[in-house]
Amino acid sequence: MKKMISLEIDGKEVKVEEGKTILEAAKEAGIEIPTLCYHEGLKPYGACRICSVEIERKGRTRIVAACCYPVEEGLKVKTNSEKVKKIRRTIIEMLLPISPTGPIMSLAKEYGVEKSRFSGERTYCILCGLCIRYCAEIKKENAITFVGRGADRKVTVVPEKADVCAMCRECYELCPSGKIANIIGY
Repeated sequence: MKKMISLEIDGKEVKVEEGKTILEAAKEAGIEIPTLCYHEGLKPYGACRICSVEIERKGRTRIVAACCYPVEEGLKVKTNSEKVKKIRRTIIEMLLPISPTGPIMSLAKEYGVEKSRFSGERTYCILCGLCIRYCAEIKKENAITFVGRGADRKVTVVPEKADVCAMCRECYELCPSGKIANIIGY
């Protein structure tokens, strides 16, 4: 039997099994934290940073990705502080020019982001890595990967594994922008 951890999320006392993340603890407590790159069956990645929360530990506060940060005894978490909302709005503003679709548009409306002060090429892919991780960790196929660095980074089919893709479309279903359909060729 796993040890139970007590922490506070948005002023609410929460008890959760040791080894869980803040995101999992919040979900179990009925507290929603938005995310674009999280999936229950995959190791946390923290790529989108939309799940950022403010934590207080030993009298100090900082911002962490809720999907990656493990619960700790006595931890205090704020999921919707002004600092957190400002960070999420900025992230949404950065994503909006490159992928003005589905979940990102919904988040923009929720956080009052009408337009972005940033510019960017409409690649639609937000580089969250969800499709790649799903293909590797769940399907065990490794048919898609990242190539390039920085502004040149993109998702692509691994050339020597182009015929490995099972065309299951599950990566498409997970993709927050729908861009993976063009990459795989659905």
